[in-house]
Amino acid sequence: MSRLERLNERYSAHHGRRQEFVFGADERAGLIARLVGGPGLDVLDLGCRTGALTQHYATGNIVVGVDVDRSALEQAAARLGIETVWADVEEELPFPDESFDVVVAGELLEHLADPAAAIAHVLRVLRPGGRFVGSVPNAFRLKSRLRYAAGRHPETDSTHLQLFTPIALATLLGGFDDVEIRFAVGRYVRWHARLMARVQVFTARKPS
Repeated sequence: MSRLERLNERYSAHHGRRQEFVFGADERAGLIARLVGGPGLDVLDLGCRTGALTQHYATGNIVVGVDVDRSALEQAAARLGIETVWADVEEELPFPDESFDVVVAGELLEHLADPAAAIAHVLRVLRPGGRFVGSVPNAFRLKSRLRYAAGRHPETDSTHLQLFTPIALATLLGGFDDVEIRFAVGRYVRWHARLMARVQVFTARKPS
């Protein structure tokens, strides 16, 4: 069995009936959609799953969705009519150099054993000046710190392989220009964004 086939089995079993789950729901989706922009853009959506997030920026743009879960991809294609590709983002992406205006990775990087490999592929397929937009969990928010203080692992999702601080995320995005990281999602973000936000949303630009 290939690595891609193993990942397909793992994530199909992990999500099960939760195919429609979107971490951060409307607030994160709306923020990412504004950062993606459009219309008329060629957008690559890495880790698109069933398209629950993709639907917020698909209208007017030409979107290609990539995921390791084949059944999720079938649902994304059926609901949105987008092109889908079954692929592992840590391996070579099957697209020509400089073929997309925007690459999206919503809640993806934390699932990867080698996120730097995925970033290298993103840089290759982005056009000069193109944008990389996405999000990762705020793994060091207050709730996670309290779990750690109580002797429990700060992360509850067994498929999360990375815990990103803002500095670690910015370092990972070091090959891009104009890196911006903001904290979002949660009722108490306005009190203390770093401690209360559930998500770090990022945008970065490939050097021209």
